[in-house]
Amino acid sequence: MLERLQKIISAAGITSRRASEELILNGQVTINGVVVTELGTKADPSVDTITVNGKTLNVKEERLYILLNKPSGYITALKDSQGRKLVTDLLKDVPERVYPVGRLDYNTEGLLLLTNDGEWANRLMHPRHEIEKEYHVRVRGKVVEQQLKRMAEGVELEDGMTAPAVVRLVKSGEQNDWISVAIHEGRNRQVRRMCEAVSLSVVRLKRIRYGSLSLGTIREGQFRYLTETEVSELAGVPTKAAPAKSIKSGVGQSQGKAAQRSVPRDTRNAVEGNATPAVKSAEKRGRPGQDRKPFAPKTESGRRMPKKP
Repeated sequence: MLERLQKIISAAGITSRRASEELILNGQVTINGVVVTELGTKADPSVDTITVNGKTLNVKEERLYILLNKPSGYITALKDSQGRKLVTDLLKDVPERVYPVGRLDYNTEGLLLLTNDGEWANRLMHPRHEIEKEYHVRVRGKVVEQQLKRMAEGVELEDGMTAPAVVRLVKSGEQNDWISVAIHEGRNRQVRRMCEAVSLSVVRLKRIRYGSLSLGTIREGQFRYLTETEVSELAGVPTKAAPAKSIKSGVGQSQGKAAQRSVPRDTRNAVEGNATPAVKSAEKRGRPGQDRKPFAPKTESGRRMPKKP
């Protein structure tokens, strides 16, 4: 089936769709040996040979969807010029290269999703889906009702007013209080900045929920694979998820049986606010042409691109 080239590259887990467009414009992509620089180009990944930076695209790569309990002190990136520890260091035994869906700050802990399915990741991060993320925040001192109310109604930040949030007191201690903050926006350091705007000093920040997924009982630095149901419910698209696996590793190992369950029963109803409902619509995929021979790529106008001699 013919698909846009940037969509094919993104779905193969190479990079995001926007970054794929840059690769095409820079002449780093070929189809059947022909360099492609036009974004409207289409190809059929089932029969055409596509290369990115000289490497053949493996469109049959197994799709992986991972939920990691990120510790503090790890950077959400694939590389770091300062030599800091990467979240991917915790996934050394994962058979395919995966990359984070969004990010958590260096000192922020908790639920982080990683995948090699670029299309799925783009759906989750797109603002129109407004997937709610919940954080537990330990703040220094005592919290007053007015501070919670201001955060819930929206506070003015450098990049504009925040959308309404679900904010509540979770636990009150002698020196520190814990609050829950549920937001659907994805601004940089948003929860920390919201707390600062109402004079709350953050001591610890942990994401415990992403849409319908809860962190559950996964230990810090470890992970599990998502079930097929979790993958489809979160993005609203049925996708073939990898089966539950056990990974033999010390740091960042799979949770074994935990990988076979969906959201733990004891945490499903432990959060306030409306969980994001599953989207019932689904994309229909056509069957690839089994007998069609490879062809020179086409542009949106329908013209075939000449092959190199």
